[in-house]
Amino acid sequence: MIIRSLLYVPGGNPRFIEKAHTRGADAIIIDLEDAVAASKKTEARQALHYTVPMAGKTGAPVFVRINNTSERLLSDAEAACRAGVYGLYVPKVENTALLVTLVKLLEPIETEIGREPTVLVPLVENAAGVLSAAEIGRGPRVFALSGGGEDLATSMGAKPVPQVLNLPKQLIHLAAKATGVRSFGLLRTVADYSDLEGMRHAAREARMFGFDGASCIHPSVVSILNEAFSPSPEEVEWARRIITGDTLAAAKGEGAYTVEGEFVDAPIVIRAQEIMKLAKSIETTREVANG
Repeated sequence: MIIRSLLYVPGGNPRFIEKAHTRGADAIIIDLEDAVAASKKTEARQALHYTVPMAGKTGAPVFVRINNTSERLLSDAEAACRAGVYGLYVPKVENTALLVTLVKLLEPIETEIGREPTVLVPLVENAAGVLSAAEIGRGPRVFALSGGGEDLATSMGAKPVPQVLNLPKQLIHLAAKATGVRSFGLLRTVADYSDLEGMRHAAREARMFGFDGASCIHPSVVSILNEAFSPSPEEVEWARRIITGDTLAAAKGEGAYTVEGEFVDAPIVIRAQEIMKLAKSIETTREVANG
């Protein structure tokens, strides 16, 4: 499953949710947390039985960001699971205890309704979570890790500028890679979505660092993320040359060699293979979507 872009839509705004599947995002996140007024949260949760299928009508996986409060956490998670959501975005995760609690809740519901296990995306949003990110990444059903820029900065008494967010977001990213789960995010806040050039730079930077994709809160950013987290034609051509050169070198018994003057050894070949694998997966997904 290719997920380069995840579009947040307010759980209390059916008009936005109805259009979400037309925006080109690889995945949709229905937000029951920050994007919904306190007085509307119960209504938004009760609506998941039709907003989840509505958002995912073209086949994109749908996540729900639940509320991490004692009075809403479990009810949000159960409603999302019963609505057929692919996964839960879980805010303010500091350790695996919360994930274990959610799995214990979800397992009997999933058995009852005969559905696949609901995956979890912990959002690391404070200093304690950052320092426990590797533990969180090893938690049950973790699909990806992501950091919440605004909350991270607030928890540190800081401003959500790139200089502040770079280190904690890289630590979360490293934890994701170390534990074999996906890493979603940019090394800046996503709140300033009107700065499209800044978003383009941040997305390309995140790809360079090895992030798998990122979320956004406005449809105008979706195409930027899809482009940035896809191999460029130049990258694909480079990968083809490396793989061809590796085949020729292997026939000669060479482990390290040059291709058009570029030194090549095993890590570079693996990088080229991963680029080709990603490019082919994106192309296959596109062909399926187009029928």
